[in-house]
Amino acid sequence: MQEFRMPTREQNSNKGSFGKVLCCCGSDNYIGAAYLSAFSALKVGAGLVALATVSQVINSVSASLPEAVYLTRAEGVDKINNFSVVLIGCGLGSTNDSKIFLEQVLNKIHSDIPIIIDADGLNLLSEFSAEQLKILKKLKKIIITPHPLEAARLLGKSLDSVLSNLEDSAKALCAKFNCVTVLKTHRTIICDTDFSIYTNNYGCSALAKAGTGDVLAGIISGLIAQGVCIFDASKLGVYLHSVTGEILAEELTEYSVMASDIPKNLYKAIKKCL
Repeated sequence: MQEFRMPTREQNSNKGSFGKVLCCCGSDNYIGAAYLSAFSALKVGAGLVALATVSQVINSVSASLPEAVYLTRAEGVDKINNFSVVLIGCGLGSTNDSKIFLEQVLNKIHSDIPIIIDADGLNLLSEFSAEQLKILKKLKKIIITPHPLEAARLLGKSLDSVLSNLEDSAKALCAKFNCVTVLKTHRTIICDTDFSIYTNNYGCSALAKAGTGDVLAGIISGLIAQGVCIFDASKLGVYLHSVTGEILAEELTEYSVMASDIPKNLYKAIKKCL
């Protein structure tokens, strides 16, 4: 019996039928993260992916990913409510400009549009004051995707405390941010807003590489764009990501899998969910 299923695709359709993802990702020093997140959203089936980023990323990525639409950060904020889902944080950087961009996105996005906050977006969020965090209260569909160190920063706790209480830490993050939490470990824990827990039992050390988190965030955003609810998209996204890693480890060994291999081979896991 199959554990997960991909969303149905009607044949009488167009790109608008499968949603539009806005990736607010990348910075001068983190170009690859923007590419990996946008590429992954496309490979999992999103109808359109736009990348709102800095000129250095646009100049570097556009030739290798011509299927995406490219916007400046300001254009992304201006057009944000034309999208089905927003992903922010992958390679965003830790500059003051990036923090301002995050605040602008959170202020401008409509309350019903799902938003995924990942990586540098989470690190910047951990620096927000209590007053600034009130921005999140208007949002109804938030996903955060921290690894344990990012979770520790968000909770103001030690890394050891998070690692020794993974489920409680995931629930604490859900309570603090009224969100779905994807706490990334070797057995990733996904916690819904009602504190129900799903533990992913797939994956291997092949995924312990820089960039794989950007891929996962892109996969989840692409599933949400196609109409999957945020908790189910998180579970399915983690499953697809993990199983692709397992398949590639068999083919390439756990040593030689790279983050960019995952979206290129994502179809192998998708086939298991049709």
